[in-house]
Amino acid sequence: MLNRYPLWKYLLILTIAILGFIYSAPNLYAPDPAIQISGQSSAMEIDQNIITMASKALKEEGIEHFGEESNGKAALIRLADADQQLAAKEVISRKLGHNYVVALNLAPTTPEWLQSIGGSPMKLGLDLSGGVHFLLEVDTDSAIAKRLETTSSSIKTALRKAKLRYQSIKLNDDNVIVARFKDAETRDLASGEIRGEFPDLQRLKADENGQFILNISMSEASVREIERYAVSQNLTTLRNRVNELGVSEPIVQSQGRNRIVVQLPGVQDTAEAKRIIGKTANLEFRLEAKPNALVASKESFEFRSELDQRRFGNAWLERKMIMSGDHVANAQSSFDPETSQPQVNITLDSTGGTKMHRATRSNVGRRMGVLFIEYRTRMDYSVNELGEQVATPVQLVEKKIISLATIQSALGVQFRITGLDNPAEASELALLLRAGALAAPMYFVEERTIGPSLGAENIELGVTSVKIGLAMVLVFMLFYYRAFGLAANVALTVNLVLLVGAMSILGATLTLPGIAGIVLTVGMAVDANVLIFSRIKEELKNGLPPQSAINSGFDRAFTTILDANITTLIVAVILYAIGSGPVQGFAVTLSIGILTSMFTAIMGTRSLVNLIYGGRNVKKLWI
Repeated sequence: MLNRYPLWKYLLILTIAILGFIYSAPNLYAPDPAIQISGQSSAMEIDQNIITMASKALKEEGIEHFGEESNGKAALIRLADADQQLAAKEVISRKLGHNYVVALNLAPTTPEWLQSIGGSPMKLGLDLSGGVHFLLEVDTDSAIAKRLETTSSSIKTALRKAKLRYQSIKLNDDNVIVARFKDAETRDLASGEIRGEFPDLQRLKADENGQFILNISMSEASVREIERYAVSQNLTTLRNRVNELGVSEPIVQSQGRNRIVVQLPGVQDTAEAKRIIGKTANLEFRLEAKPNALVASKESFEFRSELDQRRFGNAWLERKMIMSGDHVANAQSSFDPETSQPQVNITLDSTGGTKMHRATRSNVGRRMGVLFIEYRTRMDYSVNELGEQVATPVQLVEKKIISLATIQSALGVQFRITGLDNPAEASELALLLRAGALAAPMYFVEERTIGPSLGAENIELGVTSVKIGLAMVLVFMLFYYRAFGLAANVALTVNLVLLVGAMSILGATLTLPGIAGIVLTVGMAVDANVLIFSRIKEELKNGLPPQSAINSGFDRAFTTILDANITTLIVAVILYAIGSGPVQGFAVTLSIGILTSMFTAIMGTRSLVNLIYGGRNVKKLWI
């Protein structure tokens, strides 16, 4: 019988529509402004005492809050007023001190039954919901000093090969290598040797108190090149880290000579983002110093594990490092099959593998230390002359040993690091190393929340345009196509619900250009129905009976609708592949909208038309 669907097809369409309504429902629940508290390390736990301290501090300042909750790793305190988020963050930061990460967040208000089936609201882009803005400064002086330390060792090797004796070669606080010689002749010969081996270095001779000195520094061109490399490498590393965090459509770009801007759309888990982005972690591999080594050639370090520190105390490592974490090509966390303790499996690049092999093949039996270096920023609060509290960023550098093991055989490009406290710490270290080492430390210069970049007025106009456009389309279709228009309007409404539900399920980000994509989707969905209804009119004019005209109209318009939508979908995919930011936001909603509109325009509308006219003896169609 014409224009009748089997029962299973009606049930399928109804099930999809119900799922669309269910998974789009979380967008009706606005999130609460909140403050999130977590530890500087993933190994730290947040207990009820911490929550009580934070709540008490907020109460003393008169900041309304409610709904404190914790999962052991992080705590969330909901606020009554979004305007008090920044003030609440500062109050809690002062109260808890420097060992905790206090960040702005949004606490979901989605009912538990929706959350239990995976329901969550759409993510909003920076231009709709605002977000978190980080401004970081790259410590290029540290990168230059690091290069000069390596150069200092190379100069010593070159002078020894040339049989030119020196009294000392050290790097001072001004990033100048100071080489001392016993006479002027040796100094002059050394200057010539350095000029041939290191043409990018500048040399300045000096005589002080009977000593013959050669001051060696980087040329201005070399300094600029190192700075450019440090910023470029850190940019790449930050992008990799943000991608690993899964933040939607982030902005990571350079600003000025040595600063980097990071913008995270929406206020999501900013505590985790701040910990991973702000914590500059790297590794250094050094041999344990021999007992009779000179004090100037070794350094004393604590163990990162409190248990190891209590058991062994400080350990002495050579100042000269084998290699740094810059040569780590990959890092994955796992468990030691023998001890079931967490570990990180490391793969080096070819250069790092060569350095490691050369250093370990001649030192089998000695112990090698893995030094974990962490750069972070803490805020010190003081009172200025006007009696106002002022926050001053203080940069901290922490170097601790995470592993000190005996070299059993020559190591190559693959080995493992043990001595980590728990799987979370191993996973965090692996992420930092896998995302790439920073060429230089970075410090937070500014952290703030930002409002919609295009302004609240533009956002309101964008939403209003969808409402007006949808209303005009509904009125036109109902007036012009009567019963068929009613079916098209119902299908169009379901299409928008399915679009929102699909974006919520996929975790897609809605941006202001994305709203434009929704408006276009409304037009395209109606366009498909117009093609179908126009075809039905033509079939009626050709003398076909109503039931045959309906069947023929849907069947013959299908190919045209499919071709038109596929070509548009191809364009949307290309836009997403080669575009960025706003263009991708438009492409996402357009692509999802094309798929949902094809379903509702073809199957949804036809099922409704079949319910209205199918199986009936229709003499005339009002269309």
